[in-house]
Amino acid sequence: MRIATLALLTTVLVSPALAADLDYGVLRGYDDDYPAPAPIIDWSGFYVGGHGGYSSAALGFGNAFQPIVANALRNTVAEIEMGASHYLAARATHSGGASYGVFAGINYQFEDVVAGIEADYTYFGRSGTAFDQIARYSITKDNYLTTVDLTGQASTKIQDYGTIRGRLGYAFGNFLPFFTGGLAVGRATVNDTVTVQNYAYNSATYASNQTGTTRSYINNYGYSAFYQNSPPDSIPAPGTVYGTTKKVTVAGIAVGGGLEYAITPNFLLRGEYQYVLFNDFQGHKAELNTVRGGAAIKF
Repeated sequence: MRIATLALLTTVLVSPALAADLDYGVLRGYDDDYPAPAPIIDWSGFYVGGHGGYSSAALGFGNAFQPIVANALRNTVAEIEMGASHYLAARATHSGGASYGVFAGINYQFEDVVAGIEADYTYFGRSGTAFDQIARYSITKDNYLTTVDLTGQASTKIQDYGTIRGRLGYAFGNFLPFFTGGLAVGRATVNDTVTVQNYAYNSATYASNQTGTTRSYINNYGYSAFYQNSPPDSIPAPGTVYGTTKKVTVAGIAVGGGLEYAITPNFLLRGEYQYVLFNDFQGHKAELNTVRGGAAIKF
């Protein structure tokens, strides 16, 4: 009886002590054992930031030379009979380089859909130039051997531009893929010049002088030195430069898309592609493709 009573008392006293030594914290789900859930990003609000990247400009010049030559040679056989204003053709070119600027906008979030409006300014400051040169001669109806020598240069410089665009995205937590579209306005400098030489002599008189016994004066124009005995060796007068340089305001459309990431609820990073197409201006054309990154503070 004493042994049995002793065993029972030992069991009763030891069991609570053993139970106190066991840690059932995991089963009870202590807060320290699990990471806190990631904060939910609210994309709504006003933001402002800066961007930088690379822009490639495709520049076209259309018929920039045609009106210059047509005006310079108006009422001449070179234009009326030879159609000299259609000789030159300015080929399109490309220009690229760094671009940078600032942007600001406001977002409104509707569950996972984010809509907003954004404006940006981009400095580019790049230009492209096209050259062409051609000379043609023909015996015109007045029996003159008429020569037209043209040298043209056309250039476009896109100084800077701004856009205002709508934005539409879908939030995946801290990530926001988005698309944009709207209007673009820029500043450009265009330069179109043509150097024109137009000279001729009476080829019928020259031919008659070669076969006849008497010599007649060979009428001519457009020479700084004309040799009656050898017209082909005569020296044409220096060309006259026609054309202008103008600063113009251009308008067009802007579309693009990108991905934004919220490092914190108030600090945003983005990568973006933007395409800008300007309307024709002074016979010129321009379109810009830009890849850029940016950072912004959201308030």
